[in-house]
Amino acid sequence: MKMLRVLGAFVLGLALLVAAVAPADAATVKITVNGEPITDIQISQRLALMKLERRSGQKLAIEELVNEALEIQEAKRLGFEVSEGDIDDAYLGVARQLKISASNLNKIMTDNGVAVQTLRDRLKATVAWGKVTSTVVSAKVTVSEADIDKEAKAKLTAANSFDYILKEVLFLMPGGEGSASKRTAEANRYKKSFSGCDSAVQLSLSYTDAAVRDIGRRHATQMPEAIADELSKLNVGGITKPRVVQGGVSMLAVCSKEVAEDTTFIAGDLRQSVGNGALKAEADKYLADLKAKAQIIYS
Repeated sequence: MKMLRVLGAFVLGLALLVAAVAPADAATVKITVNGEPITDIQISQRLALMKLERRSGQKLAIEELVNEALEIQEAKRLGFEVSEGDIDDAYLGVARQLKISASNLNKIMTDNGVAVQTLRDRLKATVAWGKVTSTVVSAKVTVSEADIDKEAKAKLTAANSFDYILKEVLFLMPGGEGSASKRTAEANRYKKSFSGCDSAVQLSLSYTDAAVRDIGRRHATQMPEAIADELSKLNVGGITKPRVVQGGVSMLAVCSKEVAEDTTFIAGDLRQSVGNGALKAEADKYLADLKAKAQIIYS
């Protein structure tokens, strides 16, 4: 009898200990996707992440979580694995896009009530779906080369129908953006004295922190529209107006200029744009089919 009382006291004490360390707010399953649970905590965490991204809406948060569950399940079914290293790389990629370190990204998230794992879970789905899309889905996408060629030719203009050989004259700004006006003034003085590519280097020696480099052959369609337009109005031996760029003030000198109605680069950009659009449409359809066949239960 005494032993039973001791055992009973031990069990009671253990129960109290478990109750003491149990989380105050246990997760409640709100949705199941083919038997996989999505909890209220996952939904609230996704909403917190969306708030950080300046988005909102519980319906959207739930839709994203359901879609991601389906994406990961399909990748697994097809034999695609997502390693922790894959997720680490994707997480670092997000930090780099924001121009911050991964540790700073961690701090920003935790300071705003978002668990790091919340973003890592989403990135896992992104990586998984990327593997599905780049293999299974991309095989279903076709792009009409005839349509690409026709649209590319329609985009040719008087300004982007030239082939150039260029040099860049760069006035460096070791002092940062604060010296941009001074360097621009010096670049304008250089521009007034410029007499052609052959003397570009010699002329640059009259200035401090000025460099000349060969850009080589460039077609107008490879350049921003504003620069292509300006170059089209220059003759061989001309030089563009100074532009502030990263690291200095830049001008482009025209060493050679020939008419060349080349659609290679326009077509390449169009092919990528059209292909990406078609791939996204096909991927959306694939996901919609998965969702239509899935067992999704909302509680």
